[in-house]
Amino acid sequence: MRRVGTPSSEEIQTTPAQGRAVAAPHGSSDKARWYLPVALVTDAAGAGVPVELVFDATGQPHPLLCAGTAALSWACVQAGRHRYASRVLGESRSARSVLHDWLILLGVLAMVRTVVGEASEPLVALLALTPGLLLTAACRKLTYHHLIASRRVAHAVRRVLVVGEPSAADYVVDHLAARTDHEYVVVGAVPVGLANLECGAPVAARLDSLPPARPSGDSGAVLAAARELGADLLLVAPGPRMAGERLRRLSWAVHDAGVPLAVLPGLTDVSERRVELASAAGLTLLHISPPVRRGVQITLKSALDRVGAGVGLLLLSPLFGLIAAAIRLGSKGPVFYRQIRHGLDCVPFTMWKFRTMVADADDRKPELAPANENDGLMFKMRRDPRVTRVGRILRRCSLDELPQLLNVLRGDMSLVGPRPPLPEEVARYDEVELRRLAVKPGLTGLWQVSGRSELSWDETLQLDLRYVDNWTFTSDVDLMARTLRAVVDGRGAY
Repeated sequence: MRRVGTPSSEEIQTTPAQGRAVAAPHGSSDKARWYLPVALVTDAAGAGVPVELVFDATGQPHPLLCAGTAALSWACVQAGRHRYASRVLGESRSARSVLHDWLILLGVLAMVRTVVGEASEPLVALLALTPGLLLTAACRKLTYHHLIASRRVAHAVRRVLVVGEPSAADYVVDHLAARTDHEYVVVGAVPVGLANLECGAPVAARLDSLPPARPSGDSGAVLAAARELGADLLLVAPGPRMAGERLRRLSWAVHDAGVPLAVLPGLTDVSERRVELASAAGLTLLHISPPVRRGVQITLKSALDRVGAGVGLLLLSPLFGLIAAAIRLGSKGPVFYRQIRHGLDCVPFTMWKFRTMVADADDRKPELAPANENDGLMFKMRRDPRVTRVGRILRRCSLDELPQLLNVLRGDMSLVGPRPPLPEEVARYDEVELRRLAVKPGLTGLWQVSGRSELSWDETLQLDLRYVDNWTFTSDVDLMARTLRAVVDGRGAY
């Protein structure tokens, strides 16, 4: 991982006159050209074709005209909601926002129906319009996953110039550098004041601590730095010396110059669906919805857990027998390993696994403590001498975790969630780490699809907190699908 969010060596060229490395120019667009036409065709066909087919099959009047109206209206609603803008295409959208757009479509078509006196059956029309909602959501999900994949190989990036007080700029650059699930590449910084930057980003210019007498004082330096580095986006980290009227005047200048501007609100790991913009007395407000802890989604999650665990145990019972025989033949000791773990609200429970270590593994753990390869509260060794030959295979394929389907069936665990910690780990948790236990622990989760044992404790904790705060039922379904790929890959399993 690179120290700062600067481009890789393939993207950097050295300019002798400047004496430092800067990023090679990129185009201003970071999205594939097919995103827009695919979105338009999907929306139009998804709304129009089902209406024509359903109306024709049920004998409703004017099927072709109604289909054309539905297609045009859906495209107009999406355009009116700025869903085809370059900055929006391919980005993650919550199911709620897509549903909101679809409800607007229903309202628009209801008004059109009233004005022209259209006489189709309302329930038939509603049924015919439903595929458009599903196809639009699927199309946006497809482009989102393609964009994330392209960003991971640095095919699509936005060149960012960070403006703010040195401590804030350091935080932004380090945070962007620590993650790869975004398109931002920091090409430079414009600190406010004389303090040094610690993040290592090139200092393209500096702004005075006090607002300049002339409004152009800030904007001239910032725009010159943006042109010099070929920045696609100006990212401002507000602070006491860069806020209010000073930030407002800077935004006027950069927008007049055609440079996009983004302002960091100071929030981390809060999903877009939980944020709502509002305005009061000229102040821009961000309303943050609380995490989901009750309601329909929790009921669906519980039902999926119990049904999924029951079906899994039934279908995998022959595999359980084969694994049990292999463990028995491979080493002395029981087939199953039971261990006390902590679950929702720190309640202890007995977790089941297939035994992958020698029978006296727990007794030998203290002597191996100095060899712990994890930097936090968990104990991990890449080549733990207690693991048996059969156990290594089971761990490589994540088969040792399958008996935890019994815990899911009993309600101690969920199919998706943070890993359940040991009592001695929980005893050392602080207030932040205890928040991992605000939801049921799971068989799989963000940690499973992000590297498993290769993650540091801080990385594991951040992934768990992101899940706890931003959980949705659809995110669980997505994580279960991604888990299959992670298990096949086997990275970080030991």
